[in-house]
Amino acid sequence: MPQDVRFDIPFTTPVSEHLAYAEDRHLRWVRDMELVRSQEGFDEYVTWDLPQAAIRTYPYASAEDMVVLMNWFSLAFLFDDQFDTGRPESADRIAEVARELVVTTLRPAGSLPRVICPITRAWAQVWEHLSDGMSLPWRTRFSASWGRFLVAHSEEIDVAARGVVLGLDEYTTFRRRTVGIHHSIDAGERSRRFEVPAQAQAHPVMIRLRDAAADTIGFMNDIHSFEREARRGDGHNLITVLQRTHGCSREDATAEAIRRTQDRLTDYLRLESHVPQMCDELRLGNDERARVHMGVDAIRHWISGNYQWALTSGRYTAAKDGPAARAEKRGHGSVDDLLSV
Repeated sequence: MPQDVRFDIPFTTPVSEHLAYAEDRHLRWVRDMELVRSQEGFDEYVTWDLPQAAIRTYPYASAEDMVVLMNWFSLAFLFDDQFDTGRPESADRIAEVARELVVTTLRPAGSLPRVICPITRAWAQVWEHLSDGMSLPWRTRFSASWGRFLVAHSEEIDVAARGVVLGLDEYTTFRRRTVGIHHSIDAGERSRRFEVPAQAQAHPVMIRLRDAAADTIGFMNDIHSFEREARRGDGHNLITVLQRTHGCSREDATAEAIRRTQDRLTDYLRLESHVPQMCDELRLGNDERARVHMGVDAIRHWISGNYQWALTSGRYTAAKDGPAARAEKRGHGSVDDLLSV
């Protein structure tokens, strides 16, 4: 039922025309970079349909840039799945790889990774393209967002390995970091070759707007991915946390999760209505205002695009069989080990 949950999103967003061109090149790259190491792993990866997510979240990217964005999605999602709840000792290796992914953005573009595995090799290549042509302020902002996400990812794995249980307020704050939306929105600027003015990015309205979007998307993802995470024994999910803290049924917890998600979407829409006033307050010129509104579009693309993709992605299918199902029952999110050389 959770993957079938619908939300009332009162806006529509475009979809890129470059699916066929980019998907074929992307899937070859995934194999070449050994981000899948078995036929079973490749077959499972294809069912996730990440190219569909990319064309919905970055609809204005060029055909070549769309390939890069799809490639980025693959390494990020596959890295996210490397923790095995049955092997908590893998947390140290994941933290080592995460640190390498963070520092890659701080080195000169094209630098070779110092921690070697398919994930780090792939990210070094993607970052060289993703950062191309962007200003130092944008690269610094992206690096900070990316770094906070990866640190939170490592913390989440450490918490799971130690069996720590988070309360509802702790989880809500934590989820805002682990969902990884801030750097994903930053990449929306790269996909259209523009940058939101720094004074607008630093304004409280924009900060709260981005946080509301992160919460909305994170909660939607928790609902749509609930069955998959339950199979893995992953307790970092809003429905699971609500069940535990409220002592309620899965159905009641799901209903409460839906309500909280819709509330955050309402908060987002309210904050979005304040953007013109923010531009007036900052005395932005016409070009700066246009870039602010493109930045808001990038957030909308993520809210709507990620939602539409999650409804049909095989990643969140309620019932699975075969190697992927067996891996999930062992607590692993990925069929293939991508942390070794």
